Amino acid sequence: MLESKRVLVVVAPFYRDIADMLTQGCVDRLVEAGIEATVTEVPGALELPVAIRIADEMEGYDGYVALGCVIRGETSHYDTVANESARGIMDLGIGAGLAIGNGILTVEDDEQARVRADPMQKNKGADAADACIALMGMRDSGEAPHRRGSSFAPDSEHIQMAGSDTRHV
Repeated sequence: MLESKRVLVVVAPFYRDIADMLTQGCVDRLVEAGIEATVTEVPGALELPVAIRIADEMEGYDGYVALGCVIRGETSHYDTVANESARGIMDLGIGAGLAIGNGILTVEDDEQARVRADPMQKNKGADAADACIALMGMRDSGEAPHRRGSSFAPDSEHIQMAGSDTRHV
């Protein structure tokens, strides 16, 4: 039952316009699902996992979504931020069993970021919300992700894989 769920959306607004588009797509998707969404901000992507951990200890939300953008620059700082923010989120998901949708874009340039963040294009904010919803559903149902009827397995005989035609199972 999603209507009684609370999700914290933690946003790193280093690239404000990108973060705003991600947030819009994410919150719209959560609201469509009947989920109460709360949005908070941290300075950058490296702070996202820390903020989620603190919030979980203080408030205990049902799920979390991390949103931000890391654009490759001239130094190796990109690799550190991209890898460590992802690792921190994975550690929380695996170690603490938190339902976290990872919406941290890691891109080469501003144009790639805009296409992925824009709710009218790739809408990665909504994708991160969907991941959080699926993980909450799996955790709450007690079903493994490979079983039919779980949050990850489609109820249909048709599966659409990214970049391919529909196939039958």
